[in-house]
Amino acid sequence: MSLFDHKVSELHELLHKKEVSVTDLVDESYKRISAVDDKVQAFITLDEENAREKARKLDEKLGTDESKGLLFGMPIGLKDNIVTKGLRTTSASKMLENFDPIYDATVVNKLHHAETITIGKLNMDEFAMGSTTEHSAFMKTRNPWNLDVVPGGSSGGSAAAVASGEVLFSLGTDTGGSIRQPAAFCGVVGMKPTYGRVSRFGVVAFASSFDQVGPITRTVEDNAYLLQAISGLDQMDSTSANIEVPNFVESLTGDIKGLRIAVPKEYLGEGVGETARQSVLDSLKVLEKLGATWEEVSLPHSKYALAAYYLLSSSEASANLARFDGVRYGYRTENPENLLDLYKKTRAEGFGDEVKLRIMLGTFALSSGYYDAYYKKAQKVRTLIKNDFDDVLNKYDVIIGPTSPKPAFKIGEKIDDPLEMYANDILTIPVNLAGVPGISIPCGFDNGLPLGLQIIGKHFDESTVYRVAHAFEQATDYHKQKPTL
Repeated sequence: MSLFDHKVSELHELLHKKEVSVTDLVDESYKRISAVDDKVQAFITLDEENAREKARKLDEKLGTDESKGLLFGMPIGLKDNIVTKGLRTTSASKMLENFDPIYDATVVNKLHHAETITIGKLNMDEFAMGSTTEHSAFMKTRNPWNLDVVPGGSSGGSAAAVASGEVLFSLGTDTGGSIRQPAAFCGVVGMKPTYGRVSRFGVVAFASSFDQVGPITRTVEDNAYLLQAISGLDQMDSTSANIEVPNFVESLTGDIKGLRIAVPKEYLGEGVGETARQSVLDSLKVLEKLGATWEEVSLPHSKYALAAYYLLSSSEASANLARFDGVRYGYRTENPENLLDLYKKTRAEGFGDEVKLRIMLGTFALSSGYYDAYYKKAQKVRTLIKNDFDDVLNKYDVIIGPTSPKPAFKIGEKIDDPLEMYANDILTIPVNLAGVPGISIPCGFDNGLPLGLQIIGKHFDESTVYRVAHAFEQATDYHKQKPTL
């Protein structure tokens, strides 16, 4: 049995009884990485020397008041677009291949305060643009359940590392489903918090009005502990919300009697695989037995979400990625003829195809003569989608549906068809457009590959989302299933 088969609370107890040490936990992580990461390819950069040194120092604190925090000594992996002081942060791009930040992201500072140990930086789609982790400049991460299929994206490395037991938990970022979809594909728990719940300071920006950092874990309880640690107001982020952070773990009561669930007909309709659809209906039966009720509703503007999202996120990306010009930091082309040539060649050589595609789409949508027809119209659609969610969540406690229409597909299968690739996010994107919280938890299998149940809540009501997810998890054993590598 791996130490990482224990929950955080159980490991915390073992540490305080001195039955295991922090060094043991770090050893467990690097041993597992050594055994399986050549197959999974979840990590871009490891930080073994610093991790072992910190473990030794934390072992000296065991048993003192300084070691009381629940995340004390717990090994974690970070998506490689979260900046870490002195530890290479690439965003899986040639553009940032040798970038060593001089500061930590706010979430990293919060993890340091909680005394977690950073094991390394995890693979992703370049600049978080993709749904499969095939758009990394360095490697293709594979799904631990079947090495021939994708782990999802863009936080594919974050999900695969947790599913394969290389780390206890990880952080990812979610712009249009990039935590929840890989969590579903890899059979783990992934939470996208309310926009503004977690600071974005120090996260390499893709689309600033969508991006949100969140935890990927084995269990709902662990997820709640990790979100607790990284949440809260940050003066360095103007979009960070000044809203009190509740104790998420206290909401894990298992009691959902009288809870009202909305099930959008659009989330079980055309394009959703029969097995995914049936797994949701079966999950609703479990929740009914626990005392909840559900009704079918409509989110009528969901069908426009995909188009609106790709216009808006690409527009924001074209502005955010303008900073990578070969002048201040990052990759620089050799021997440019003049300044314009420096810009053009640096960006042509430093960015991958998917990033270039989105920059061009975004620049077009923002350009004179097209702004009103595309960008402005997409913003209006975003408002309609947000209003749909507000209307439903005024009457119901949560919205439930599948996380992804189908299970993970083969590596290379959809790489040449961007429209089909983008359609994988059709059930997660509306949540980012509305800014509400959503979690994916394991709820079944299709031909041996995991399926995810998506639970969506009201603004800043992660507690109810966790309560429902935890009640379902306790009534089933999907979260106990593990891939055999």
